[in-house]
Amino acid sequence: MKFVELAKSLKEKILPAYYIEGEEAHFRDHAVESIRAALSLAQPALNDMRIEGETLKGEKLYSFRDALYTAPFFDNYRLVRAYGFYPTEREAETVIKPYLEKPCPSTVLVIVNESKRANAADLKRKAGIAFVDCSRESEETLSKWLFGVMRRMGLAVDADAVTLTVRYCAQDAARMKREAEKLLLLLGEGGRVTRKEIEEHVAKDTEYKIYELTQAASRRNFTEFSEILDDMMKKGYDENAALASLCSHFKTLYEVSAMRGSDAETAKVLGMKPYAVQKNRELAARLGRERVREAYLRLYELSSGSKSGLYTKTGALNAAIAEIFFG
Repeated sequence: MKFVELAKSLKEKILPAYYIEGEEAHFRDHAVESIRAALSLAQPALNDMRIEGETLKGEKLYSFRDALYTAPFFDNYRLVRAYGFYPTEREAETVIKPYLEKPCPSTVLVIVNESKRANAADLKRKAGIAFVDCSRESEETLSKWLFGVMRRMGLAVDADAVTLTVRYCAQDAARMKREAEKLLLLLGEGGRVTRKEIEEHVAKDTEYKIYELTQAASRRNFTEFSEILDDMMKKGYDENAALASLCSHFKTLYEVSAMRGSDAETAKVLGMKPYAVQKNRELAARLGRERVREAYLRLYELSSGSKSGLYTKTGALNAAIAEIFFG
């Protein structure tokens, strides 16, 4: 199940084992807290056990399995949390699988991992354990989640304000939550979050600034491009990093314009979203495929030359700007 579905699932039934995995740390932590809240432990010091997975080797793994059958003290449940636990397939089959087939009814086992490892068992596919997906979500899903967070805080919020917050925060859920809390302090309960409040009070993440920079370059809007770049440089952004971002953007424009498959097929090959392919193809069409190709090759040459010492980084960036806007 997705992270956003966990709360509803816990209201219906508490399962004996959960496997939480994904790169979004905020979602992982919140998933664990949701399970803890659902258990309503009166004696957490006695019935909430945390263990690091790297310690579960050899006989300790069997001892851990046996300890899962320990009854709770003065509570209905006992929570056992294992972090960074990557058993081999053999360990999963000989130790974890037998427990999942006959789990202790008063124990809730929660395994929390950031990602799957190459030589480890794929726990999310094991029978008897509920998989909670905490990977980075799409902009649409995060917008829905953040809208709910703000509403529960007592804020009224415009849809475009939520979407802008997600973009400004580069889809970082933890930062989005902090920004929502900040807006609550600024506006008070019942306050309305509009696009204006987001633009004034939420700082743009570097990734979003790069997005604005490359979009201005594609539109050949020199004034907007210069303002954004100047602001980034004043805040310590490096010329080589800016040039690399521009080079990467024009490489994407060239690739999507050169590929003949549908938006969905191209997206799969390049690891992009179909919508992003569509928009980049529209940009490339306005600029012209040959112009995009020439710009990419020139920017690649300047970026490589700057990194090798052939050009100064300032000179290379200035030459790239001249190529984009005046070439």
